[in-house]
Amino acid sequence: MTKKKLKFIDLFAGVGGFHIALEKLGHECVFASEKRQNLAELYEKNFGIKVNRDITKIEVAEIPKFDILCAGFPCQPFSKAGKQDGLQDERNGSLFDKIVEILEFHKPKYFILENVRNLVSHDNENTWFYIKEQLEEKLGYKIDKQIYSPHNFGIPQHRERLFIIGSLEGLEHFNWLETTNKATSIFDYLDNNPANARKLEDEKIEVIDIWQKFISAIPKKHKLPGFPIWSMEFGATYPFEDKTPFASSSIALGKTKGNFGVELKGLSREDKFKNLPSYARTEENEFPSWKKNYIRKNRAFYEKYKDKLEPIVRKIENLKIASWQKLEWNVQGGERDLYKYIIQFRGSGVRIKKTDFFPSLVTVSTQIPIISWEKRYITPSEGARIQSLNGIELPENIGTCFSALGNAVNVTIVKLIAEKLIQEKPKVNKLNGKTKQINGYNKKIINVKELDYEGIK
Repeated sequence: MTKKKLKFIDLFAGVGGFHIALEKLGHECVFASEKRQNLAELYEKNFGIKVNRDITKIEVAEIPKFDILCAGFPCQPFSKAGKQDGLQDERNGSLFDKIVEILEFHKPKYFILENVRNLVSHDNENTWFYIKEQLEEKLGYKIDKQIYSPHNFGIPQHRERLFIIGSLEGLEHFNWLETTNKATSIFDYLDNNPANARKLEDEKIEVIDIWQKFISAIPKKHKLPGFPIWSMEFGATYPFEDKTPFASSSIALGKTKGNFGVELKGLSREDKFKNLPSYARTEENEFPSWKKNYIRKNRAFYEKYKDKLEPIVRKIENLKIASWQKLEWNVQGGERDLYKYIIQFRGSGVRIKKTDFFPSLVTVSTQIPIISWEKRYITPSEGARIQSLNGIELPENIGTCFSALGNAVNVTIVKLIAEKLIQEKPKVNKLNGKTKQINGYNKKIINVKELDYEGIK
């Protein structure tokens, strides 16, 4: 890695993941931009640098000269969790073009960009083709991309992200990191009953207890479902194989049953739909095959264990939030004790996960991972540890904090990438008709004809 201190800028800076990584390598941040006021103020407090609040309004000439551009540009336009409007997203779709404008004016040697992995496949790869064209053909960078997750480097979190690197001096010197994928444990990242931990609410404890009774009712010699358990299908008979409720007449629907076997006969069409699962109300003539498969399997599962499950299903039916009526058992073969796993209350259901990896930290504060055996949520400091964001002050508000952590880049991964990317061009001494590289990409003696002198200064 170069010993020379280089200057970098940190765009869409968040809590400063890029800043920490590049600073660890001895480089200096000369400009940062972050739209959210609370995070901008915290960035200034943590790093002592004034933060620009709107990168779209700054004249690029006003940005100080720099060598490295870092940007985790907003992922919502490309994320599967969003509308996927991509570059056409009214709010954030044009921010990549601002990056291009800055790169075109300042021509830094390097850049490191980060986004969700879905960016590559978004819009039948047209989004990626556009980005590649702008960076390579318009700006002249050699670029490459790779998808990494912290668990690839011994950090127990599944969180796949796309990294795009670029260099004006070529990438002959660069090789992507070899992943370790060694066994990890979340317990190395957890505190023991921390005093500042947010306790799990009583109503969620009740939900877990009900689902515990549910899985305990299934004979141990039988496997628990590997598919999501949708309890609202238990007793339901509305059409789903050949046509959907939307494609069915009101009379035909009236002869069937909705959520938890409720009779639809005599209800208005509007009320019939209110008594169907939300995923069955879609305006389409046929359900996708995966949805049909889940509905079919849930109904068959219920019929098989109906006698054992019926009293518990009535309790599940009374849970006030529909997502609490779904269970995702992601510990197939594991001990049937919910209080030995990590739990998340997600929109897709109550998710039960093993303790070898943390689930991906997301920006939704209601999905903060739960340490079930201590009946608490993970703390901000534990979340920061997972993202390698040690030693900085975090937002006081829990929702804001985990939103920021969910948006942050992992410091360890960025540091490892930057260390390989940011290197000096070799200096060459001629000795007895041969050349010797005395610093830079490697130290081996090579033949003069083998050395590419282009760009060496």
